[in-house]
Amino acid sequence: MGDFNAKVGARRIGNTVGSHGLGEINERGEMLVGWCQENDLVVANTWFENYPRRKWTWISPGDKYRNQIDYVLIQSRFRNAVLSAKTMPGADCGSDHNPVVCKVHAKLKALKKPKHQMKYNLKALKKTPISETNLQLT
Repeated sequence: MGDFNAKVGARRIGNTVGSHGLGEINERGEMLVGWCQENDLVVANTWFENYPRRKWTWISPGDKYRNQIDYVLIQSRFRNAVLSAKTMPGADCGSDHNPVVCKVHAKLKALKKPKHQMKYNLKALKKTPISETNLQLT
């Protein structure tokens, strides 16, 4: 989506942000929360209690600051489908960001079988011989 450097903080904000974030909210975080509320989105990785090491997603050069600035945003309708969300701090991905991993329970919709099967009129085939029908191929 983009790098907003938004921090949503550790306090709960309605049904959008959970109480298990990291740090304090900043101005860009307020903008992100407002956008999420307008679009009926939820910040998934703030709803799960984790160790602080599993929360921070970015580390500054020199290991001076650690912030949670990468988020998983989902529609609030599917909030209960997310089972966990955490970072993988040991991942060797060549970046100063840690990957955010979510476990999601996907419930697939069952396909409906057609109620009526197509029936062929076999009597009509018996009345007219196939050799007498006018078939044109295109």
